Amino acid sequence: MGGSFAEGLLKGCIFNPSDVTIANPHEDKLKRFSDLGANTTTNNIEAIKDADIITIVVKPWLVEQVVDDIKDSIDYNHQIIINMAAAIKADTLFDWFDKDGQKPVLFQVIPNIAIAQKASMTFIVPCGASNEQTAIVKEVFDDLGKSLITDEAHLGAGTTLASCGIAYAMRYVRAASEGGVELGFKADIAKEIVLQTMKGAVELLQATGLHPEAAIDQVTTPGGLTIKGLNTMEKNGFSNAVIEGLKAGIK
Repeated sequence: MGGSFAEGLLKGCIFNPSDVTIANPHEDKLKRFSDLGANTTTNNIEAIKDADIITIVVKPWLVEQVVDDIKDSIDYNHQIIINMAAAIKADTLFDWFDKDGQKPVLFQVIPNIAIAQKASMTFIVPCGASNEQTAIVKEVFDDLGKSLITDEAHLGAGTTLASCGIAYAMRYVRAASEGGVELGFKADIAKEIVLQTMKGAVELLQATGLHPEAAIDQVTTPGGLTIKGLNTMEKNGFSNAVIEGLKAGIK
């Protein structure tokens, strides 16, 4: 996610590449970002110097280590902290960041990997932030797709619906592409057909605001191929499989 986020920022309209500093302990992972104009470093403290927004994008078990590394160098009066490790609760982060009772402005943020293409669905939870600070953070993530201000109780649901959900959508692409091969198309052609069809469905729903079932009604005709295909998918558990998969993601 860190690489995807950095890639999206460098493609975005909010910051110049020179405004972005990316830290990683492995220099070889930084080269592609420095080639795009970003500042890079293997030192976390160097990375946060003079930053307005500090984003922690590491695996959950590394978050406390990063916090311990940078805490004493953060100016809580001026610097905003974003955490993208979904498993770490805000209360835990505030405990780790506590400096003699002083705590930072914190945002819990969950995007998905499409952020690299400025197409993420991102969930934002402000924690101790002002309306102005929240607007600044939302502007950043709206430039990288779409964002929703929510509360921490909904982060799990948002993660499975949008962050995990992008993998579920890709699994449909794989399944439909395999079906296309069985129907006689070459694999690459079948995939392109499925991708364009999904793109069309998304843009149609976004443009019209139609409920998916209302849009489906426009495609189906009595006794036609579409309704036969849909009913066969339902007979084999399509909708239930999707719903149960989403629910399993928050258990």
